[in-house]
Amino acid sequence: MSKTLSLSTDALPVKDRMGQWSEWITQQFGGLQSDLYGDTVFDGHMQTSRAGQVILTKLEASRHRVVRTPQMARTSEVPYLKIVAPWQGQAQVHQMQREAKADVGGWVIYDTTTAYEVANPSRVEHLIVMVPKDQAAQRGLRLDGLMARRLGAGGISRVALEAMRNTYLELPYMSDSAAQGAGDLIIDLVKLSLSELAGQETAMTQREALRDRIRHHVHKYLRDPDLSVDGIARALNCSRRHLYNAFEGEGESVAAYIQRMRLEACIKDLQASTPKARPITDIAVSWGFGNPSHFSRLFKEHTGASPSDFRNQSLEKLSGHF
Repeated sequence: MSKTLSLSTDALPVKDRMGQWSEWITQQFGGLQSDLYGDTVFDGHMQTSRAGQVILTKLEASRHRVVRTPQMARTSEVPYLKIVAPWQGQAQVHQMQREAKADVGGWVIYDTTTAYEVANPSRVEHLIVMVPKDQAAQRGLRLDGLMARRLGAGGISRVALEAMRNTYLELPYMSDSAAQGAGDLIIDLVKLSLSELAGQETAMTQREALRDRIRHHVHKYLRDPDLSVDGIARALNCSRRHLYNAFEGEGESVAAYIQRMRLEACIKDLQASTPKARPITDIAVSWGFGNPSHFSRLFKEHTGASPSDFRNQSLEKLSGHF
């Protein structure tokens, strides 16, 4: 029978939960930075098992975000391809200037040897699967272009999703040899899924390519207050309709994506604030927000706190007051 490691913040004082959770996340996933979108209340639970070389973790937690910096990625001891497959909630994976959303019924794969960010904007219940990178790589298949992609909607990647879920659920009842075989099967299914993804030349992959170009343009000109849908269409030599079609099924428009990226940039600046930091209005303006009142309203809708309260909470956290 496979051994399971269980971790929970339930027995910890509220003020100690995030610090302990961050330590557990680092131990289990090889180094990550964590934050709570400015929240002060958190609970989290993890159960981790192994199926041969494959590591499977069920993660249940309040909304939070994790970041793997380039330095962390360079010091990775064991290179893995990592998969997030939600049972509940959603994960937004950012890597290589791409973003992919994992939700119920799908999975997203990314590379632990390259910097990434995973945002969980609401409470989540995820299956996290880690596959050794050298086992999933295939000769002639470039993995870079396949990372931060959504899979699982159909074909072999749907079979892979069910195999990963069922393996995790049945691991407590498997012998060691059966668990080894299940892990090998997951590796083979992930390899087939990546091959299938690489070989697809459909309207869907064309939309993904355009979506990548749009996101790259947005990140490059995010500070420009004149950044707009019309401007992006002109710069990429395509119509507004093509821009809208590229974001179809993403749950947000191009304009909403720009707004969210600007808000998240402001969040990072406010989290890095010191007592002598520049005014909040200056930070907002530097990321393309021209109206302070509009910015404050959007910020509170996004984080649940005003910009000034969010900064104060971040300063208190840095000073160890909670």
